[in-house]
Amino acid sequence: MIRSTLPALAVALLAACAAPANTQNTAPLTTGFSATQLDSMSARVRADVAQGRIPGAVYLVARNGSIVSTQTIGWQDAAGKVPMRPDSIFRIYSMSKPIVSVAVMMMVEDGRIQLADPVSKYLPELKNLRVGVEKTDAAGKPVLELVPAHREMTVQDLLRHTSGLTYGVFGKSLVKEEYKRLDVDATEQTNTEFIARLAKVPLQFQPGTTWEYSRSTDVLGALLERVSGQTLATHLQQRIFTPLQMKDTGFWVPPAQQGRIAEPFAVDPDSKVPVGLINVRRAPRLESGGGGLVSTAADYFRFAQMLLNGGEIDGVRLLSPKTVAYMTADHLGIVGARSLARGAAYLPGPGYGFGLGFGTRTGTGESATPGSVGDYYWGGVGGTYFWVDPKEKTVAIWMMQAPGQREYYRAWFRNTVYSAMIP
Repeated sequence: MIRSTLPALAVALLAACAAPANTQNTAPLTTGFSATQLDSMSARVRADVAQGRIPGAVYLVARNGSIVSTQTIGWQDAAGKVPMRPDSIFRIYSMSKPIVSVAVMMMVEDGRIQLADPVSKYLPELKNLRVGVEKTDAAGKPVLELVPAHREMTVQDLLRHTSGLTYGVFGKSLVKEEYKRLDVDATEQTNTEFIARLAKVPLQFQPGTTWEYSRSTDVLGALLERVSGQTLATHLQQRIFTPLQMKDTGFWVPPAQQGRIAEPFAVDPDSKVPVGLINVRRAPRLESGGGGLVSTAADYFRFAQMLLNGGEIDGVRLLSPKTVAYMTADHLGIVGARSLARGAAYLPGPGYGFGLGFGTRTGTGESATPGSVGDYYWGGVGGTYFWVDPKEKTVAIWMMQAPGQREYYRAWFRNTVYSAMIP
């Protein structure tokens, strides 16, 4: 549940960034960032807002635990001419996944879940799933042949997206058509109903063989509900949001706070297609662990800084440093050397492996954007993005609601932050 009291960090942001058009960077040289470069960065975002590229954005860069730059630019709701606020609330979609992954690893540390356990130990509905293999019949028509799984998916498979599951909404395959036929991706269902539908469709891949972006983290949310005996919202509130003082993070925005919801343009400025994001003005039936949360830049900073600190912030510890290091290590293996297959649409991209909830950098080169070996990240389809660079002791958070522009601004934000770093 989102509460009305502003986080302490949001109050600081509000004081520093009272008006989107007048924000400034005051980064001293001791922060390792150029104030001039950071000013150019914010000027660019203001220009893009003025040209109608994006409605607005809130972003934050921190180093060594201290905020170097925060910016609140443009419109929270362009149609209503509502200025962006430091505490504007964003639909973070798949940036929910790292949070749920942390909750699962907390259960592992508690001894209530083991990573090597078959998922069916906790969700027996998912036992004896079969794998869909596309074949061609005598008439040349594609058909789906169901074969036994070589082994069951494990909890680790869910965390690293090697479960054999998929999404019905991205790409095409006969298995994805089954997802659509049985409405597996529906929002108007509970987590229990979601698992019941998922149990009726075949796997896209043999478990443990291929990275495929999927409903895996939604299954983890259902697993957390089953093990804890709580709704996912209640569990995350008690274990993560309250301890970390993430006061504006949850699965919906209560009426008293709905004036802070950031909205997209009604029509994408590039594709000219209407933009539709999830309705967060009412409590959802599906508390989606893979994509249902809302949050603010201030709240997500506390979560990311906790990770950078090795599982602790302000005296509150969620995970041990060893567990965080394990989560943010690559769990797929080096390409071409006994590695797991990446699949046709490998979202972490070149230069990145995947850990337990994060894309994690395996080399300084290969990727089209700069970074450090060991940095880890993820983003949301609505336009949000974050990364943590342990080598540079840096956290960066980007919040906007512009799905069509998300890929460009993710790359631009990362390029610009690293270009602003100085010795």
